[in-house]
Amino acid sequence: MGKNGGPSRQSEAFVQLLLDEGLATRSQIQEAREVKARSGAHIDQTLASRGHLDSETLVDVISRVWKLERASMDEVDSDFARQWGGQLYIAENWMPLKQLPDGRAVVATARVPDEDRSDRIRTALGCDVVFVAATSAQIWHTILDVFGPEIADQAANDLWNRNPVLSARTVASRGQKVGLLLLAIVAIICLILWPVETVIALITLTSLVFLAGTAFKFFISLRGARFDLVERVSDREVAELDDGLLPRYTVLVPVFKEANIVAQLVKNLGSIDWPTNRLEVFVLIEESDHETRDAFDASSPPDHFHVITIPAGHPQTKPRACNVGLFFATGDYLVIYDAEDTPEPDQLKKSYISFQRGGEKTVCVQAALNYFNSRENVLTRMFSLEYGYWFDYMLAGLDSLDLPIPLGGTSNHFRTEALKGLGGWDPYNVTEDADLGIRASALGYRVGVVNSATMEEANTSIPNFVRQRSRWIKGYMQTTLVHARRPAALMREIGFWRFSSFVLLIAGTPATFLGVLPFYVLTVLSLALPPEFVGQFFPYWLLWICFLNFIIGSSIMVYLSMMGPYKRGTFALVPWALLNPLYWILHSVASYKALWQLITKPHYWEKTEHGLTNQTNHD
Repeated sequence: MGKNGGPSRQSEAFVQLLLDEGLATRSQIQEAREVKARSGAHIDQTLASRGHLDSETLVDVISRVWKLERASMDEVDSDFARQWGGQLYIAENWMPLKQLPDGRAVVATARVPDEDRSDRIRTALGCDVVFVAATSAQIWHTILDVFGPEIADQAANDLWNRNPVLSARTVASRGQKVGLLLLAIVAIICLILWPVETVIALITLTSLVFLAGTAFKFFISLRGARFDLVERVSDREVAELDDGLLPRYTVLVPVFKEANIVAQLVKNLGSIDWPTNRLEVFVLIEESDHETRDAFDASSPPDHFHVITIPAGHPQTKPRACNVGLFFATGDYLVIYDAEDTPEPDQLKKSYISFQRGGEKTVCVQAALNYFNSRENVLTRMFSLEYGYWFDYMLAGLDSLDLPIPLGGTSNHFRTEALKGLGGWDPYNVTEDADLGIRASALGYRVGVVNSATMEEANTSIPNFVRQRSRWIKGYMQTTLVHARRPAALMREIGFWRFSSFVLLIAGTPATFLGVLPFYVLTVLSLALPPEFVGQFFPYWLLWICFLNFIIGSSIMVYLSMMGPYKRGTFALVPWALLNPLYWILHSVASYKALWQLITKPHYWEKTEHGLTNQTNHD
């Protein structure tokens, strides 16, 4: 814009060149100007996002309008460029490419190099500059090439370097290994000397843990049923937002081997209601995943969608990819979506309003998850019942008591600077979301829940379900081990009741699932075999405890599952809650797989396949 608020000379020259060379029609220009008046999006961004102008044409036009040469991004002097910070280049959309013999720096810029911009860059570099024209995407990709090793190392090890005690890179500390070894030795000795008494003691202890875990979930869910602590943002409040005053928002979408659904991803996230000149969507694709990259390129993504190539490295996990995305993020706020997600279009605006209400202590706003294929088969029905009670009752109950909330793996909205202050995600923890929720609580931050939903694909396959749940349960085990290294410090930081909640929810969940199969087997044996035979091995009071645990624990979880549909109006799912005891058998199988993987390959990311459903989000 010019000083009087009208179009600048650069803007007028840009438009005239497009018209003269037939690169855009007057109607397309008028449409772009109307979008700019509503949202502030630049004309070139609108033309590109509507498919009227490709990136190559864009850089050609701006180089002629700005009277600059086009940047040769393959002629970068990496040693010269690395003298300054990659995140500075990202934030300001420029990058030094090389130094000329006369001492001047060749600088690629994606913004018009007016007097103010030129002075800032000369001051930053300490020398005179020669500008060349480039797009933001060209600059980002070059930054990734130049700073790739540093970015990869930071993404994998930043938390470890800051505070190794909080990183799951070390599965168990030396003290934990010694303690577990001593415990195993004592258990073996007791089994040899007092086999029956030891087994009775182990079963009794496991029984108490099982009952405590299910009772805790029951109490918290009933508490949540009394409160509607979801941050209610009305449609009127959303409509009253001024698009011209909205901050910048970053969307991260980590994908791996998702070529079959990446086109749908572009369609789903393309409907987000946020000004495109203040929205960046980073699709995070592993360096080796050429099929997904090709499928994304073939989907004709809008111009505010960008691929960030994740450098090869260890561990190859979703949180590591997200940390690379966080390095490039320029938004004041940031959200994570999975490849199959369909968020409600106004979710970003509702979350933004929630952040304004919650103040600086609200570090994250969690949207609920729902499933478009909930009635596809028995497993998808059970999946939907479970998530109904979790998001509508458990989270509300935890929030009402100011207890730590384990974040979900998707639809988490963050204050970007606060997220960086927390150290980002732990790439060695396979449930990085739960771990991040505990770290946030330790620093006094709050997690809110907003009245917006993201539609996902419920798991349709039992093998795929077991792979997914074993990863989640293994991550809970990792998180337990990480924070159990300093239990006294954690209790001081978050308080006794929050610490107790952590133990019952994060540590208690895997312990409960590990106890399911043994309890079910003991219950069946005690009912099927003659009492006098069973009594030779176990006292009747112990069998009654196991039986009551089976009845009480199963009844609690059936009841909680039945609660799930009420706030969502999916009452046809209620009878299916009676199958919850069978559903928990799958969890128990997954928990033993998780325990084995924790020992053999703790940082392995068990891939969940998507796109297996026969239904669509519009069925």
